[in-house]
Amino acid sequence: MSAEYSELGLPPTDLAHAALRRAKTLLPTAIFNHSLRTYLYGRLLGERRGLRPDRDYDDELLFLGCVLHDCGLSDEGDGDQRFELDGADLAVRFLAEQGVPPDRTDVVWDAVALHLDREVALRKRPEIALVALGAGFDLGGGPAALPDGYADRVHRALPRLRAAAVLHDRIVGQALEKPHKAPPFTLAGELVRQATGRTWPAWEQLARSSGWNDYDETAPA
Repeated sequence: MSAEYSELGLPPTDLAHAALRRAKTLLPTAIFNHSLRTYLYGRLLGERRGLRPDRDYDDELLFLGCVLHDCGLSDEGDGDQRFELDGADLAVRFLAEQGVPPDRTDVVWDAVALHLDREVALRKRPEIALVALGAGFDLGGGPAALPDGYADRVHRALPRLRAAAVLHDRIVGQALEKPHKAPPFTLAGELVRQATGRTWPAWEQLARSSGWNDYDETAPA
């Protein structure tokens, strides 16, 4: 692992190193640093739940899910799906090129695709759940919940660089260029609504547009 990250205790495998290099070439530094902090905080939150790396979960798989979880926000990862799905597909393509078998790439796909769906991710295996926990903590947690001095040590190696603002602007920017990437009631859709003042159709409007006539009182039961 690169000397600049040697004190962080990242997995020392060749695959983890390759994934780190790939993410670093894809992502702006603020999002790359967020991705590595996701791993550190995910691992720490797992320890608080009694989960130990390479005893209760595969530490390399957790790292791969974390370091690649926002690759859908890169220029290369910007496809025609929600960014987390684009990122999951990009991650699997990269790992398959590295010779990683499907039973392992499937775990990473789920970890990346579900990292915004915390309640679902937490029902999955630790390599998936801890990506969602770590990513959420890095944006919505805070240093008070960490051991004394831990956040300072992490941020010396991985400065925040306005991570939340950068992530917001990437998500919204992609969605403004491709509105189908931010369907109503998704995170991306809500961020676009906040940024633009756009309104979503109400439930009844959506139902009426379906053609099923569920709100037509004269329709047969």
